[in-house]
Amino acid sequence: MGACPALLIAAPASGQGKTTLTAGLARLHRRRGRRVRVFKVGPDFLDPTILERASGANVYSLDLWMVGREGCRALLAQAAQSADLILIEGVMGLFDGTPSSADLAAAFGVPVAAVIAAKSMAQTFGALAFGLAHFRADVPFHGVLANRVGSARHAQVLREALPAGLRWLGHIGSDDAFALPGRHLGLHQADEVADLDARLDRAADALAQTALAELPPPVDFGTTPDVALPRLLDGQRIAIARDAAFSFIYPANIELLETLGARISYFSPLADEPVPDGADALYLPGGYPELHAPRLSRNARSAASVRAHVEAGKPLVAECGGMLYLLDALTDADGATTPMLGLLPGSAAMQRRFTALGMQRLDGAPGTLTGHTFHYSRVSTPLAPALTAVHATTGAPGERVYRHGPIVATYFHAYWPSCPAFAAAIFHGTAF
Repeated sequence: MGACPALLIAAPASGQGKTTLTAGLARLHRRRGRRVRVFKVGPDFLDPTILERASGANVYSLDLWMVGREGCRALLAQAAQSADLILIEGVMGLFDGTPSSADLAAAFGVPVAAVIAAKSMAQTFGALAFGLAHFRADVPFHGVLANRVGSARHAQVLREALPAGLRWLGHIGSDDAFALPGRHLGLHQADEVADLDARLDRAADALAQTALAELPPPVDFGTTPDVALPRLLDGQRIAIARDAAFSFIYPANIELLETLGARISYFSPLADEPVPDGADALYLPGGYPELHAPRLSRNARSAASVRAHVEAGKPLVAECGGMLYLLDALTDADGATTPMLGLLPGSAAMQRRFTALGMQRLDGAPGTLTGHTFHYSRVSTPLAPALTAVHATTGAPGERVYRHGPIVATYFHAYWPSCPAFAAAIFHGTAF
């Protein structure tokens, strides 16, 4: 059976400290010799890099719509076979979104530990905790932890405010020493925080004094039979850009390509590395090209190799930031314009606010891909879309997918395991 101690770390809203405390908890239990697996609710490329550093293992997305209920169950059941503890970081507030973190907890019976940032709060802490615990009867509730507490007396006031029957898990003080820095799309990536391990250890030390240092109750995730996928990419050599500018990659996507038979290699445009020799297809994932535009523009060796790949008529798949890299030019939020590769007609301009955010699906001849979009830029191009994604809940038109020679480019971040045949067709250049 797939039973393993498991806990979902949730909060009443974003910005309460979920990632810091989930990562600190993973580091604490890992230091105690336990095998810890961490998951993230919803689509996310940023928090998982922190959680991976803390746990020492890949972090997979769990989303009842994008990944699917059975896909989520399979990931959890597989992890439970070897883990001593499963931690799941929620998204936004516990009940926010459709599906929400609460929906996931209810679907698999995972107890919820609520983190509430209690700065500038007293007895209202108890009311908020009560609401989180009792808003839905089908959501198992483990207890509540107070974050950003000002003093021992403050913690006592908060604890005394809890209604009878609600478990106090402890408190954490305000401490910049383990806070995680962020920017426009979310937290900084793990490799960009020089003292990240020290921050994680300090968070772990603080959590060692709370009830979260104890293992939560086991949850039985069942067993999932192995399903053999056809080797639709057998022998295909796929090169993937991976560095600080191109890093928004789902581990599940790469594993799918390998399961389908592809051989994966990596290169860094930021380091001016060329596309690996012999690549049959190229993947430019999302990331932060806008933060590195001048350097990318100067790196002629990488640029020449990408151009040669396209001129040879080989498939190139570009998502979000990868698409921006291919355009004629990219303008940052301050108005500075930098020439890009010029392989895709048009330009992009960074905005001060989100221009798109949400779950979408892409319907095509091979089937339906699920995924999401989130970006701060706008693209202007004369190209007509080959396909257009639609919003998950409204069905309204979403992100456009462009086909230009062997290039497929879009803002849409696809979760490839949702339709392996579609993913394989994209890398064969036959999807559109």
